[in-house]
Amino acid sequence: MTAILGYARVSTIGQDLDAQRAVLSAAGVDPERVFTDELSGSANTARPGLAAMLDYARRGDTVVVAAIDRLGRSVAEVTRTIADLGEQAITLRALREGVDTATATGRAVAAIMASLAELELELGRERRAASRDSRRARRLPATKPPKLTADRQEQLRRLAATGEAVRELAAAFGIGRATAYRYLSQQPTRTATAVDVEAPR
Repeated sequence: MTAILGYARVSTIGQDLDAQRAVLSAAGVDPERVFTDELSGSANTARPGLAAMLDYARRGDTVVVAAIDRLGRSVAEVTRTIADLGEQAITLRALREGVDTATATGRAVAAIMASLAELELELGRERRAASRDSRRARRLPATKPPKLTADRQEQLRRLAATGEAVRELAAAFGIGRATAYRYLSQQPTRTATAVDVEAPR
């Protein structure tokens, strides 16, 4: 017997899961079968709710989300999740976009997303290669030096782990939020000492 499962995710302050749960319930999803993730803007990108749902789901089941962007925080991440579902013969329904991979149109949309994700990766590789060539032509190092030293990166991670807002940390360290998130997503290279968690001056 197949099952209809729901998945909901929030990742920013001010969002809550209730609205998504209500949408999923209205679409016929049993509230007891809704898997959820509440993520912060920290280095932790694990999604235990999604992992549990993928482990629970069986061939022929249907996964319903309020919007397709709930499946990930980038086109590549969303596409990987859709591919994981497809490999298990699990149907995806994204309510806002009207995507249903049980239909030919829905499968076509998923295929287009996969192509866009591949294009995004290829363009990224081309931009990085062009940047390296340009720097070599100007007799500069092939890659830019990091904006923060290893010690400062570790300090950033430790402060983020205490619950400090990434926006405020980025401003304090003099870097953009995208750069802060990139450092936070990287594995630390050493164990920080107590002095590392002091706020930057």
